[in-house]
Amino acid sequence: MTSTTPTTATESTARLGRIGVWSAALHSEDPDRRREIADAAAELDELGYGTLWVGGSSSPDDVAHLLAATSRATVGSSIISIWQHEAAAVAARDAELADAHGDRFVLGLGVSHAEFGDRQDRPFAGRPYSAMVAYLDALDAAPRPVPASRRALAALGPKMLRLARDRSLGALPYLTTAEQVAEARTALGPDAVLAPELKVVLDPDLPRARATARSYLTGYLGLVNYTNNFRRLGFGDDDFTGGGSDRLLDAVFALGDAPAIRGRVDAFLAAGADHLAIQVVTEDTRGTLPRPQWRALAESLPLKRA
Repeated sequence: MTSTTPTTATESTARLGRIGVWSAALHSEDPDRRREIADAAAELDELGYGTLWVGGSSSPDDVAHLLAATSRATVGSSIISIWQHEAAAVAARDAELADAHGDRFVLGLGVSHAEFGDRQDRPFAGRPYSAMVAYLDALDAAPRPVPASRRALAALGPKMLRLARDRSLGALPYLTTAEQVAEARTALGPDAVLAPELKVVLDPDLPRARATARSYLTGYLGLVNYTNNFRRLGFGDDDFTGGGSDRLLDAVFALGDAPAIRGRVDAFLAAGADHLAIQVVTEDTRGTLPRPQWRALAESLPLKRA
């Protein structure tokens, strides 16, 4: 049975807020580190960020710690890989989280990257779209199905965007541009939620900000789904060398001081994003919680919950 989306984009945006935080540093297996993360999550909730997105290949358990540490913010996975977590187990955990925290959890799902492991022995190997359809079917068939209103899909291409529109709350595009946000808005229509991620380097020294951005972007430029996506937007091989051309960096990052960051945020929202997930990029993004930057941005971004 296909699950339908019972909420409008406006209602869902009220739940997600206009601006959220995306960070791979929001999950850890270390107990001391988890206490630090919980403290940071509570502060983000108090600052008014609408959703905390656990970045990277997260799990429902990572999300549970953040839900326990907050009282108002929605918490989302961005993303749980469908290759790493069985649908039945995810549906059961979703039911537990819903019982404990209501609708504050959004299950972000994705097919991850072909480069991250050989899946030839798995069903639908090499067929990510079919694999996602089967996974959603399994969530719908669980004893307690995961409703469409509590799940969203990592989507860049047109087929996955349509699937996100038809079978979930909406789309979570990652590493995208304002131009592609506008294209995704058209593909999704007015009712599905569009919640892209935007990388931010809060540094008024633009050459230094670009150097930080290049260091971070380099790893992504080795992943074919992202470079193919950029090619659809008119970028080419010259834009992918040396950590990315200035043109590419300026398209996928918000660089500069707080007013410059606000300008890029406004451009993504104007392009059709219902919610924007801000990822603060620093020299040690993957290991550090950028709390000073989150505080500084809270003063200039439209954090008021919709």
